[in-house]
Amino acid sequence: RYDALAWLHWQTSSLGPMLGQLGFFAVRSEEKAALAITRFSEEADRLLTVLENQLQVHAYVAGDEYSIADIACYPWVMAATTYLKQVLKESLATKPAIQRWLQQVAARPAVQRGMAIPRL
Repeated sequence: RYDALAWLHWQTSSLGPMLGQLGFFAVRSEEKAALAITRFSEEADRLLTVLENQLQVHAYVAGDEYSIADIACYPWVMAATTYLKQVLKESLATKPAIQRWLQQVAARPAVQRGMAIPRL
């Protein structure tokens, strides 16, 4: 349980904010600030490497059981593979454990239902 909480806090304090900033500067912003894109791309790669290292040892983010940490991380990592694909394609190409985890989580019926909710 403590591992799940630790990884949940890691997502809320690191992964989510960094991918969010990268999305803003690299995709949404009309003015492309190269320094900001480089900074957040490098930090996103570092964080994805942390996640990759964890997923090489464990089936899920906080260990061998699906947890709130997976629920919190999954949409952000999916966004990294879709919305941020052009920016992070080299980083993601070197992370097979993340790819395995994404497929494993995506196969869960509740995740499929949640990801199918239409945008408003």
